[in-house]
Parts: sequence; structure tokens; C-alpha cells
Amino acid sequence: MATVTAPAPRLALPGVLRHRAAHKLLLLALAAAVLVPLANAHWSSGTWPHTLTVDLSGPLGRANDWIIDNRDSSPLFLYFFGYISNAVVLSVRAVYLVLLAAGWAGVTAFGALVAWRVAGVRLAIGTGVAFLACGLLGMWVPTMQTLALMVVAVLTSVVVGALLGLAGGLSARADRALRPVLDTMQVLPAFAYLLPVVLVFGIGVPAAVLATVVYAAPPMARLTALGLRDADPEVLEAVESLGATGRQRLLTARLPLARKQLLLGLNQTIMMALSMAVIASVIGAGGLGDRVYQALASVDVGAALAAGVPIVLLAVVLDRVTAAAGEQAEEPSGEQGAGLRPWLYAFGATVAVAVAVRLAGALDWPTGWTLGVAAPVNRVVDWMTAHLYSGVPYLGGTADWAGHFTTWVLDPVRDGLQWLPWWSVLLIVAALAWVIGTWRTALTAVLAMAAIGVLGVWKPSLDTLSQVLAAVAVTLVLGFATGIAAARSDRFERALRPVLDVCQTMPQFVYLIPVVALFGVGRAPAVAAAVVYALPAVVRITTQGLRQVDPAALESARSLGATSAQQLRQIQLPLARPALLLAVNQGVVLVLAVVIIGGLVGGGALGYDAVFGLAQGDLATGLVAGAAIVCLGLMLDRVTQPTERRTKKGA
Repeated sequence: MATVTAPAPRLALPGVLRHRAAHKLLLLALAAAVLVPLANAHWSSGTWPHTLTVDLSGPLGRANDWIIDNRDSSPLFLYFFGYISNAVVLSVRAVYLVLLAAGWAGVTAFGALVAWRVAGVRLAIGTGVAFLACGLLGMWVPTMQTLALMVVAVLTSVVVGALLGLAGGLSARADRALRPVLDTMQVLPAFAYLLPVVLVFGIGVPAAVLATVVYAAPPMARLTALGLRDADPEVLEAVESLGATGRQRLLTARLPLARKQLLLGLNQTIMMALSMAVIASVIGAGGLGDRVYQALASVDVGAALAAGVPIVLLAVVLDRVTAAAGEQAEEPSGEQGAGLRPWLYAFGATVAVAVAVRLAGALDWPTGWTLGVAAPVNRVVDWMTAHLYSGVPYLGGTADWAGHFTTWVLDPVRDGLQWLPWWSVLLIVAALAWVIGTWRTALTAVLAMAAIGVLGVWKPSLDTLSQVLAAVAVTLVLGFATGIAAARSDRFERALRPVLDVCQTMPQFVYLIPVVALFGVGRAPAVAAAVVYALPAVVRITTQGLRQVDPAALESARSLGATSAQQLRQIQLPLARPALLLAVNQGVVLVLAVVIIGGLVGGGALGYDAVFGLAQGDLATGLVAGAAIVCLGLMLDRVTQPTERRTKKGA
């Protein structure tokens, strides 16, 4: 009788080693075991080796000198950039003169009538009140200056973005070519755009408008391409079966089907253009941004608030009107209104109001109709500074908090990062990016981080990174806690919504004003402003992700006797993982943007280099800092952005 030999037992790997992330880390550890000794043998220094840096100060200095010497004589400037500059100046001036000719009553009436036509009576009243508030605060003329710049910048951004989006939506090859460019533009903080534009166009309105266009066009391009690619294939096939040409299919099917995405792109472009228009006050944009910048320089919180409130009101009004237009685009064509006639009535009413005001000689905002809010606000700030800045019993005060945060958090994180050997930083970046993404993601992140060292700004970049990490940690703790509370309570979510709306539409620049008043200048105020700026996005994404968890899964958990905490920990958070990772990614990108602007209030590091280069016209310092900011933003984006494959599989 034959004996049956039992198969030899297979060696079972521990559960941790069977995970795909563990395999990646083991491969990375093997590669590090080979490469790190070689790197130490050639470059034993702990910081980035000087022999691996490239000094760009000479070439960039020569380029800077050439631009300055040839700006008034080179045909490139006279017949190309000069014509662009003149066209921008004439366009902004024409819009500004039209606004002044319409008078305060005409502009207010036109804004209210447009809001009524798009979104109804409630938003129309809110729009009228917002414009009147700009006048009551004594900011009517600066508001019109900002609005004129916004109109030109937004129209140009929409045209440029729509053309790029058409190319990306109709051609897969163009989409692949545009994607890395748009990714870079998305992670590049607004402040880094200013110096190259100033060198070419000088200080003034043209540089401000063109910097705004570069910053605000990518959302329109992305959403246009997305709308064209996601058009219903059945509708396109039906149109094609009728013998329509490619151009006819685009005009009669693709663009109408992408209307919602196009209007969403317009909304995002307006928000980013308004944010950039304020930042561009540093290079002579004028308007409300210039008032905010001057007030920030003198730490005049009252004057800054008087100019900052109209910015917020403009942002809220424009956001609501364009969002309502996007919602209206989803309605059937028969429910969208009565066509062109209401618009003609609105235009006629605006002209009638403008003519009546002109005949009455009251085009300008009456000087007696202003409220001086600067002095009362400054008195409140003085009281807060006297009672909260320091000396609060048992609590210390905001200045003490800022000092403790710098001493206990910012300094140790910065010193720890700068103490690490350069190769270990690259290994950490590679590990994080590979675990959450693919080897391409890891390679991109490592190359971006290595480029920072090659540029010779390794230590300042790690200083900026320490501020970003500290701000992101605080933002995520507060944002996740608030988002979970909002997802679990409808009443709390409704109460929180208007606060988040205001915070999310407020330009980056405005956040620096209250933190400087409360915390003084330094790295801690920059981190505080970054936290406040990034928090609304994290809260919104977290709340939305938790609310979209499958109700059947929650009902099944409740039927098994799971408590509320168990449902959150075992069901909602795991199923909302993609949304939570997106919240982390957006929090990192938004924090970086404000940490860089924090160079204006003593944040130091790359932000200071960018500000110094802009103020001194030093292309070498400013452009190297801007390039390092781009690389740092790209690395952080890749480290915190899971690939589509991993998000779907949850591996």
C-alpha cells in the first residue's frame, strides 16, 4: 500500500510582510543599503554637499542686467511685451472709466440686477448691500480699481484657460503634455509669480494683471478639459450619426454638455484672481490690495479691516453669483428663465439709474455717507494687545503662546530636519511617496527634493518645511475634529457653514493682519495665518467624505450593536479614507501658500528670500527661492496625493 506523503508546510510570512507597502519598504531598504555607503564615501557632510550645488547667481545676474539694459531698446520689449503692456493698461483704464461713469448707484444696481437674474431676490439684496457697504467703509474708489483689474484679469484668464482646456479635452497627447505644467502651476504659491513678471513688465498694472492671469487660468483649463472628456458618449454618437463635423459636435454637443464644469471653472478662476489681485498690490496693482498692504506694513489693523471687508464682500458676492449660475445650468432649458428679455430689462434699468445719477450730479459716493471704522477697531485691538498680548494670569498671553510654540515646536522640528543627513531626507521622502503612490510618484518627489539641494537652498527649504509640517499638524487636528463634529450634527454643520464660507473666500493676504496684531512678527504668526487659511478646506472635505459613507454600512454596524464611536472608527473613517487623504493634500498645498507669504511678517526662510528678491529686484535670490518653492510644493503634493489606482483598491 502506497503511502501518501504530506506536502511540506510552507513558511508563512507575518501579516505585516505580506502587505504591499512592506514590500516597497524592503526594496527601498535594500537600495539604501547599497547607495548610502557610496554617498557617505563621496559626500560625508550631513547637510547637502557643496560639490552637488549649482551656482546660478552669475547667469541669473547677467540675465537680470540684460533685461534692465534692453527693456527700453530691444525689439522683443518694444514690439511684443510693450504692446501687451499697453493693451492691458488701456483695457483696465476703459473698464475703470465705465465703472466711474456708471456711478455708485449704477454699479450697485447692475450688480443687484445680475444677481437677481441669476439667483433670485435674496442674493440680489445681498449684492446691493455688499456694494453699499464698500461705499460706507470709504472704499468705493479702491473697490472700483480692484473690480476693473478683476474684470480684465478674469476675462483673459477664462480665454487662456478655455483654449488650453479645449486642447487638453480634445487631444489625449495635449492633455498629457499640459498636466505636469498645470500641476506645477497649482502647487506654486502666488508670491513666486511676481518677480519674473516684474522684471519683464516693471512695477504697475500690467505686471499685476499678467501675474493674476498666470495664477488664475489653470482651474479654467482643468475644468474645461474635464467637462469635454466627460461628455455623454451616447449623445456624441447620436450627433455624429447625423453627419455633424468635428466643429459642429464641439459647438452643439460637447460645450453644452460641459456647461456646468465651465461655470465651475469660472467660479474658481474668479476666486483665485481676486486672491492674486490682492497679493499683486506688492507690485503696484493698486486698489483694495494696496490699502491692505500699506496697513499691514504699519500694523494698522483698523485700516486693514476697512479695506479687507470689501475684498471679502466682493469674493462672497462673486462666489454666490457664479455658483448659482452653475446650479442653474443643471436645470432643463425650459426652467432657466425667459431668455434674453430679462437681461435687456436689467441693462436698461442700469442705464436709467446711471443717467439719473449723472443728471443729479451724484456720480461719486457722498463723502458724508462714510463710517470711520478704523479708529474704533484700533481701540479694540489696543485693548486686546494690552490685555491678551501678554500678562494674562495663568495663560500668559498670545505673545507667550507664540514664543512657546516657536521654542517647543518650530525650533525642534527645524533643527531636527537640518540635523538629518541629506540622504536620509531623500530616503524618507522616497518611502512616503512610494508607500502612498507608485515608483514614479516617489521618483518625482525625490528629484524635486534633490533639486532644492542643487539650487543651494537646502537649509532655508528645510526651515520652510518645518513651518509647513507644524502648520499642517495643527490644521489636521483641528480640521478633522471639526469635520467629524459637523458630519455628526446637522445643527452644528449649518451653524459652521457661513463661517467657512467667509473664511474660504477671504484672500490669503488678509489673514496676516489679525495674527500680526495678536502674535507680533516671526514664524509663529505665519504658521497661525496658514492654519486659519487652510482649515476651512480641510473641514469641508472631511465633512463631505464622512457624510457620503454608504448608509447601509452604518445601518449594518448599528444592527450589530456598534456604538457611535465604533461606527466612526471602524466604518466611517476607513470608508472615507480617499476624502481624508484629499483633505491632507489640500491642507498641505494651502498651508505652503501662506507660509511663503509669511515672509512679509518675519517668517524667514524661502518666503524671506522671495520677498527680498522682489523688493530689491534681485533675480538670482528671488528666482532661486521661487524655484525651490515649486520643488518643495511638488514634493509635498506627491507625498500626500495617492494615485488613482491606490485610492480605488485601498491597497
